[in-house]
Amino acid sequence: MTDAAETNDQATSAEDDWAAAMAEQATVDAAAQAEAQPAQIFQSFGEAANKAGGMNDFDMILDIPVQLSVELGRTRISIRNLLQLGHGSVVELDALAGEPMDVLVNGTLIAQGEVVVVNDKFGIRLTDIITPSERMRKINR
Repeated sequence: MTDAAETNDQATSAEDDWAAAMAEQATVDAAAQAEAQPAQIFQSFGEAANKAGGMNDFDMILDIPVQLSVELGRTRISIRNLLQLGHGSVVELDALAGEPMDVLVNGTLIAQGEVVVVNDKFGIRLTDIITPSERMRKINR
C-alpha cells in the first residue's frame, strides 16, 4: 500500500471513529432529553424574525468563523521563571485535576466540559452550557 493510500485510510478511520463517538453521544443526549427538557435559555432567532414579520437573518451569520478554545488552567510567572523553562519543565496551573475545563468562544466562556480521547486525538464533551447570568458571575471572580 502506498504512503498516500495509507494516510487516506488512516484519515478515513479517524473520521469513522469520531462519527461513532458523535453517534454514541447523540444516543446519550436523546435519552437525557427524554428524561428532562432543559429550560429555554435563549430566544430562537427564527421566532424573533417571524414575530417581527421579517426575513430569517440568522442564515447570514452561520458561516462567520469564531475562535473556539479549551482552557486547562492559568498561572502567572515572572519573565525570569519563563526564560528558565525547558524541555520537561512543569508549570503549575490554578485548576485542579478532574475539574471541568472552560470552553471559550472568542475569549468568552460559553460552556464547560470534560476531555475525551478518540483515536489518539483530544476532544471535549460539553457538560454544562453557561447562561448569560452565570457568564456575568464568572467574569467578576
